[in-house]
This record gives sequence, structure tokens and C-alpha cells, in this order.
Amino acid sequence: MPILKFTCAILAGLALAACTKEQVAAPESRPAPKVSVVTVQTRDIPFSLEFVAQTESSRQVDIVARVSGFLDKIAYQEGEMVKQGQLLFQLDPKPFQAQLEAARGGLQAQQARLTTAEANLKRVKPLAMENALSQSDLDRAQGDFDAAKAAVYAAQATVTQAELNLGYATIRSPVTGLASRAVQRQGAFLNAASADATLTYVAAIDPIWVNFSVSQNLAAKLRNEIASRQIVMPKALAFEVEIVLSDGSIYPYRGSINFADPSFSSDTGSFQVRAVLPNPKHVLRPGMFVTAFLKGAMRPNAVVVPQLAVQMGAKGHLVYVVNAAGVAELRPVVVGDYQGERDIVVVSGLAAGDRVVVDGVMGVVPGQPVQIVPSGASASGPARAAESASAAKK
Repeated sequence: MPILKFTCAILAGLALAACTKEQVAAPESRPAPKVSVVTVQTRDIPFSLEFVAQTESSRQVDIVARVSGFLDKIAYQEGEMVKQGQLLFQLDPKPFQAQLEAARGGLQAQQARLTTAEANLKRVKPLAMENALSQSDLDRAQGDFDAAKAAVYAAQATVTQAELNLGYATIRSPVTGLASRAVQRQGAFLNAASADATLTYVAAIDPIWVNFSVSQNLAAKLRNEIASRQIVMPKALAFEVEIVLSDGSIYPYRGSINFADPSFSSDTGSFQVRAVLPNPKHVLRPGMFVTAFLKGAMRPNAVVVPQLAVQMGAKGHLVYVVNAAGVAELRPVVVGDYQGERDIVVVSGLAAGDRVVVDGVMGVVPGQPVQIVPSGASASGPARAAESASAAKK
């Protein structure tokens, strides 16, 4: 009986070993992963440049007192919009009115002297011609007349200066724009020769300027891409400028570039560019940070693929390409700017006709065959996962 049990155990062990060898010798073949692909097609697409920008008043004017005196009145609402010619400040005009009256009196006195000198010259001149008076008498009369005439010109200039000073006592806005707070208060004495003469400033905001900087590296990159015809610039570099506000909304009005600094800054290695935009509703204020897009350039024969097709490897970006034999190949690429919300531009690494894996990337093994299925039908991949998450949210 013990011999029979021992024999059965040996036979069972041999059977188990035979099954194990059979399984190792004939493993199950792994099915080719299912993927969906897009076939690369070149096309002309718009190209835009993106910059962080800041708004600036197109005309900011400091309001400074031109004459010394006491500030009688602040005639505007601080921080509000003022119109060109609107009264801002009023200095005490009485001293300037008195100076003007004195200047006018001096002018009348000089005019009286001129009348007397002219009459005397008219009497002396014919007598001197008849030798009834000496030449020195004629010269004296001529000199008195010329001096009186010059004194009238000087007195007239004094009157003009007094009129200007009286006009300077009334300070009006030179532009239409936003007026800042008043630096001085009513009753303060303003000294036109000191820093206290600055009263406020007015900033014109329609139109408004938008400033941004172009780095030396970006300028060199653009120059190379233009030379290789990867980018075609608009005629006369007439870019259209679109800005996006900090909340992500697109500003409804577009503008154009009206200035580009010819020199690079030694501090930042960039040069400044300025655009001008209409601002009729006063949405933009000076000092706001916005995003500026320069539109009008084109990328001819560009390669555009979905962003999901581009992976990030240790040495840069890469995609999976399915060759004519249905085998997946790993292809390094150089990417450019984004195109819309889903696509990205591939600058180099792909050509028209290449089949790029979009869905099912996670199951692809380089050098192994894949099974191409319609979009969305692959078993796995980022695109499938994203669609499933989106469906779950809905």
C-alpha cells in the first residue's frame, strides 16, 4: 500500500512538470495595441506673437503753476475725466490785475512822451533844413523821438507780460483725460520757481498706448524663421495688435504698432515696442498689465497635430509614427506655438503623409506592430482617458 501511494505521487509530479514545460514553450501571443492616428497634412496657418504688455497714457501732462501766488480754488473732481480747456485751478488774480493796470498806465505815459517827441521833431526838422536851427538840435529831437518810440515798445511788452501772468492765474487742462489728485490745497502759496509749483497731472487715455519688449533671443529666432520662409511677415510689418485683459476677456478694439526702439537696452537685452489702440469707453487705464498678440503673419505649409500626440521625453518632444508596415516608430520632433486649444505646430520632424498616433499611445511599443482603429475606439491612451473623464463630468 505505501508503495502504491509513492508511485502515485511520482506520477502526479511528472504530470505537473510536463504541464509547466508546455506552458513555457507555448506562451500566448500579445495582441497588437489599438491606436487611432491622424495623417499629417500641411496648410497655411496664421502666426501670432504673444507678449506681456503694459498700458500707458498717450499724452500725460504735468500741471505746473507758471506764476507765484495763493491758490484760491480747486475746480475739478480729482480722479475724474476732464475735458481740454476745463478749469482746474484758480490762483488769486488780484495782484496780477493790479500789475496789468500799472503796466497799462506806463504804456499810456510812454505813448504821451512819444507824441510830444514826434511833434517836436516835426517842428525842428524844417527849421534845421533852413539853417534856422543847428544840426545838433535836429539830432537831439530825432534821438528823443526814437527813445520815446522804443519806450512805447517796452511798455507794450510789459503790458503783454502782465496779461500773460493774469492768464496764468487761471489754470486749465491742456488735454482731455483723467486728472490725478491735487498735490496742493486751497490757500497754499505756490512758488513758481520751486517743486511746489506742480499741482497734478492729466493723462489722456483715448487713444492709449500699449508697451512691450522684444528680447534679443526672440528677435534672432524670428529673423532665422523669416529667412527660411517658415514665417511670412505682413506687408510693411503692418501687424494688427489684439490685447487680452487680466480676466481673460478679449479687448474689443484692435490697434497698430506706432513705434519700435532702434536700440537694445543694455540692462534687459531687449528693445521696446509701442502700439496704439482706441479706448473710447475708457476700459483701459494707464499702468494695466495685459497680454498683447501681434497678428498678421503666416506660417506657410505648416504641420499641425493634436497636442495629445506629442509626448515629452528625456531629450525633448517626440511622437509615435505608424509606418507603411503598420509598425510604430519613435520620432523626435521640434514643436512651435500652440494652434487653438487642442493643436500644436511641429516645426520639424514630421512631413505630409506621416501617420501620427493620437489615441492609445500608452500601449504602443517602439518597433512593434499596432492596429489602427477609428478615433475614440482604442483601448487606452490619454485621449481616451480625457474623453471618459469628460463624459463622467457630463
